[in-house]
Amino acid sequence: MAVPWLVLLLALPIFFLGVFVWAVFEHFLTTDIPATLQHPAKLRFLHCIFLYLVTLGNIFEKLGICSMPKFIRFLHDSMRIKKDPELVVTDLHFGTIPVRLFQPKAASSRPRRGIIFYHGGATVFGSLDCYHGLCNYLARETESVLLMIGYRKLPDHHSPALFQDCMNASIHFLKALETYGVDPSRVVFCGESVGGAAVATITQALVGRSDLPRIRAQVLIYPCVQTFCLQLPSFQQNQNVPLLSRKFMVTSLCNYLAIDLSWRDAILNGTCVPPDVWRKYEKWLSPDNIPKKFKNRGYQPWSPGPFNEAAYLEAKHMLDVENSPLIADDEVIAQLPEAFLVSCENDILRDDSLLYKKRLEDQGVRVTWYHLEDGFHGSIIFFDKKALSFPCSLKIVNAVVSYVKGI
Repeated sequence: MAVPWLVLLLALPIFFLGVFVWAVFEHFLTTDIPATLQHPAKLRFLHCIFLYLVTLGNIFEKLGICSMPKFIRFLHDSMRIKKDPELVVTDLHFGTIPVRLFQPKAASSRPRRGIIFYHGGATVFGSLDCYHGLCNYLARETESVLLMIGYRKLPDHHSPALFQDCMNASIHFLKALETYGVDPSRVVFCGESVGGAAVATITQALVGRSDLPRIRAQVLIYPCVQTFCLQLPSFQQNQNVPLLSRKFMVTSLCNYLAIDLSWRDAILNGTCVPPDVWRKYEKWLSPDNIPKKFKNRGYQPWSPGPFNEAAYLEAKHMLDVENSPLIADDEVIAQLPEAFLVSCENDILRDDSLLYKKRLEDQGVRVTWYHLEDGFHGSIIFFDKKALSFPCSLKIVNAVVSYVKGI
């Protein structure tokens, strides 16, 4: 009986090594590292590790051991969380929704600023533990009460779980601001990536709610604000740039919206959108709205392929405002609070920020825009990872802190 176990023990290291070699080959065969990125070797290393863990997770999923998202979340939630002597951190539940509250210990002569934070992770990764360091830093440096919301994710939960959880938890908090010592006139919504999308959709959904405090400002860090025009200049230029490739984004999008992956090409080619819908939203989605300097590098003008009604019936909920807040009505956009928008040059979602910036400004909403030439998607999460941090990571965090402190 000892022989099979011995063979297994010998085979496991070979298996893990083989998967890692595969991940390294996949990285060098499919990945682009732009010249403007600082520390390219570090990013290559991190992306190889990312591909390695995702590949392992997919193998475990096929073997029925564990789903890929749960495997990755288990790993990043295993990292040690540091306690901050300047903050009181409390885990709570608003109904069934887990949240984490960060409150400064120091006494304050007046109610504090409030921040509601929606984390990123493409509804695949991310958690209260994963984003603990970032939220801890934001709460401490801005001297604010911060609430982070732990919404439901893949593979067990699909759209509209994220929107529902973030909306319900936000309303619960907004109705109890005095309980947490928060000034109702200084509440900021803040989110990163898909969390930035949550900021946009929830801020829009709360427009006109007289029973709730008016949101003072919204902070959107490289948000995804539309899900059906995936041939914008930044999508073409940065489709193979870590840490968010176009392939991974479309796969995550299909999974979250419960769209069969066989429709992936129809989504990429725009054939799932009716011609009249393209005409209706062209004024907001057209690459003509993007400054010329952002189209100089590797962009080819594009038009959608022939309309595929079957694809439309499968994917039409991409056109819902909850999934594409960029296409909200002018009347809603005009009532939104001022915004702080972060975009990264080497990010497929760069143009989402640029288009949303124009939509807000066209309706008279004040926008502060912060663009990083050396930035890439997901970079903010590394700001406190010491040797694994990037200059752009700390730049983003400090820019957000500076803006919020002015509220």
